[in-house]
Amino acid sequence: MDSLQQILKLNLKLSFILWGMPSPRMSKDPPSGASDTLALRVLLAPLPGAARPVVVQFVKFGIVGISNTLITFAVYTLLLKVFGVWYLAASAIGFIVGAVNGFLLNRAWTFRGHVGDSFTPVRWGIVQSSGLALNEGLLYLWVDGLGINKLIAQALAIVIVTTVTFFVNRAWTFRVRAPARASPPG
Repeated sequence: MDSLQQILKLNLKLSFILWGMPSPRMSKDPPSGASDTLALRVLLAPLPGAARPVVVQFVKFGIVGISNTLITFAVYTLLLKVFGVWYLAASAIGFIVGAVNGFLLNRAWTFRGHVGDSFTPVRWGIVQSSGLALNEGLLYLWVDGLGINKLIAQALAIVIVTTVTFFVNRAWTFRVRAPARASPPG
């Protein structure tokens, strides 16, 4: 019974660390008395105050990216190895499935301070389409141009595309605008 309780405690602590990270609209520091966020405090301590929200968002984006990567890579591998789909088509399909997952999770968690408008999905689509084009270009270059293994090339492309799309999504897709100030009566 003790083992089960310890596992549940550890699981709860990990959940708190991952899901309890502050977002830009929350305090930059973890809640006081929250000993479970010690690892987060240690990671963020050397950073200037303004960089902390960016790092937290990047970590969240990375966590979402891991789920996207697993989904993308699983779909890619399944289509490539089981169904014999052409590697560029398999990559595109996997990328799209991962992108939909990423939009939903990033909107709800990573960039939750963003107040969406009707163009948010359009901006996401543009960024993801550009990311897909970059991914396909790198994949083609590395597989057909340099002879790198298709699975390794896809893994390398994902790292580059994830980093680029994070910064574009943060700056454009899910940008947080300051509330408009009311003009003084006059």
